Amino acid sequence: MAPALRRITAIVPLHLEVLAGWNGLDRPVRWVAVSELEDPTPFLEGGELVLTTGMRLSAGDAEPYISRLVARGVAGLGFGVGLSHDAVPPAFAEAAEAAGLPLVEVPRDTPFIAIGKAVSDLLAGEQYEEISRAFAAQGRLTRAALQREGPVAVVDRLAREIGGWALLLDPAGALWHAAGTTGRRAAGLHAGTDDKRGVAGDWARETARSLEPEIARLRSAPSLSSLALSTPDEHVVVQPLGRRGFFAVGSPRPFSPIAYTIVNAAGSLLTLALEQGREQRSAAAQVRSAVLRLLLAGEVRAAAETLAALGMRLPEEPVTVLACDTPDPEALTEALTGAVPGPRGAFAGVGTFTAPWEGLLVVLAPDAGADELVALAAQHGRVGVSAPGVEIARSEGRVDGRMEGREPPAAGAAGSVTRSASRPHLDTGLDRGYEHDLDRAVDQARRALVSASPVARFSELAGRGLLSLLDPAAAASFAAAILAPLREYGSRADLVESLRAYLASNGHWDAAAQRLGVHRHTLRYRMKRVSELLGRDLDDPAVRAELWIAVCL
Repeated sequence: MAPALRRITAIVPLHLEVLAGWNGLDRPVRWVAVSELEDPTPFLEGGELVLTTGMRLSAGDAEPYISRLVARGVAGLGFGVGLSHDAVPPAFAEAAEAAGLPLVEVPRDTPFIAIGKAVSDLLAGEQYEEISRAFAAQGRLTRAALQREGPVAVVDRLAREIGGWALLLDPAGALWHAAGTTGRRAAGLHAGTDDKRGVAGDWARETARSLEPEIARLRSAPSLSSLALSTPDEHVVVQPLGRRGFFAVGSPRPFSPIAYTIVNAAGSLLTLALEQGREQRSAAAQVRSAVLRLLLAGEVRAAAETLAALGMRLPEEPVTVLACDTPDPEALTEALTGAVPGPRGAFAGVGTFTAPWEGLLVVLAPDAGADELVALAAQHGRVGVSAPGVEIARSEGRVDGRMEGREPPAAGAAGSVTRSASRPHLDTGLDRGYEHDLDRAVDQARRALVSASPVARFSELAGRGLLSLLDPAAAASFAAAILAPLREYGSRADLVESLRAYLASNGHWDAAAQRLGVHRHTLRYRMKRVSELLGRDLDDPAVRAELWIAVCL
């Protein structure tokens, strides 16, 4: 920070005397400019202490000369006496006082260069102090990064260093952690009392939502970049953390170059902390995937013991299952568990279980918080949601009990299905009575995902009672076979989506065409082509039902 004019006038060896503008002595002096021009302002930037002997100035020039300096934003005027003028003309003192511009008398024995050197030394001293403060702040941030909390500790420390607030955001812009030291921004979200969580949490989430447009701009940028925002009351900086998330800092004061240095140091530490745990997170994801396989096999006790080794536990029952199609499963996992990854790559959240599964991210969420988690997951991609009320703990006993005494159906027994050579066969899976709740719920979520845009719930799908009886593999084969002629058709038109819209609109041409964004005559042509390719009458209710099941799978 530049030294104040008051500090310069107080340097005894310079023998400077303030004649006017005492109220402006706290202005910072950014440099010293010596000029004997009648109008030096074209060569000034503002913030200078202008020195002159007034060799071209007379009393009549006082008011316009002072006015030009004030308009340019100079810090003050030093008038040298003993050469052109024996004393400062009273007109200059009067004009300076009226304009509020500090006017300093420079005696004959004080060379202008001495004032310039004094200001230069003060500036260098200020810069050294700022750099020292920045190094000290970087040291404190580094020590914070080495703590167990890692990124959370860095954010807390950064908020204190800048005297403002800081937010840690996931790749979608959702809030991970918040900290602040200014008035209404009083606490971190992950370490505090319930009152703090309420006050700070409401503000932090509101601030995170207000930054969503800026986060979207940064996320869509071809290369990593940061941005700065300013209002009369607040100054904000937003930076990406690689591709792992973002952080934002705010202060009631403009950020100085040293403050930017501190913010950039925090950004580097946060990026490093988030990237270092990638391998550990990948290993933890593989373990959770194995745990999900155990759960689906009914080995609940073994799954719980495996989770305990990671410092986690199964969510409280009953649960809802989510099948999530997302380009960044790690980011979604971190967002859903509500915690930043720790040094071991494990997650602190215990209310939700996530695991990679056949190209998707499967989530077991307690019913009480399922709606909120579905909304959060939808920010990261498409989500299929099972029916609620899934019991995990009883699955082990149910599988064992249903397998005992199970006999294969006799050939030709009642309930067997006669297969037709002319149509793909659909196995209803009625003989799969040993399938337990969790396995069925995962199937429901995956089926709902097919129609998700971005969210679909199994309980809202038409025909769910029949679909819940279908064997997933057989049903997928059935759908692939019956729709194959449409997928193999060479036209650019998506006949499957057109068929889906037509059936969903119950055969109403205008409604279906509007849903597709095409003319109804175009849709009529497509449906005629569908009927020809499939060899089916689309006006037949049985055909419609069969095709609707196929497009829903």
